[in-house]
Amino acid sequence: MNDRSETTRKLAEADRGGKPEAPMELALAEARAAAARGEVPVGAVLVGTNGDIVARAGNRTRELNDPSAHAEMLVIREACRVLGSERLNDHDLYVTLEPCAMCAAAISFARIRRLYFGAGDEKGGGVEHGARFFGQPTCHHAPEVYGGIAERDCADLLKSFFRERR
Repeated sequence: MNDRSETTRKLAEADRGGKPEAPMELALAEARAAAARGEVPVGAVLVGTNGDIVARAGNRTRELNDPSAHAEMLVIREACRVLGSERLNDHDLYVTLEPCAMCAAAISFARIRRLYFGAGDEKGGGVEHGARFFGQPTCHHAPEVYGGIAERDCADLLKSFFRERR
């Protein structure tokens, strides 16, 4: 584990009462389920202020024939429906892969408090790579961002998925 990942892990542990792995494990379970459906294995979980799971999902772009059916988008939509609000203030999002620019925009618009992600995405990421959406002057809300949570597990799942398809 690199220094950045270790520091991130410690910050997340302190923030989640010592257990950042619990929500990320649920996100990984959603990612594995997505892989079993033939979807790119990305999973997401939204956690409320008291630690309750508000919504969870894995990618469903192929199943729904919807290019916007990323795990993050599905979780945000479901949470907004359940809570009856377009704003998810004081909620934390855990996702196994660095969100793309589309998902980063939705995270910003939903006013999510914190974003925790597993593997970075040099090719399609929009948070620490690519567009770096939250750093743009036009971004109205930027969550606290913690990358590298269960990074190895998240990256290995993706690598294995794509290796099997080549």
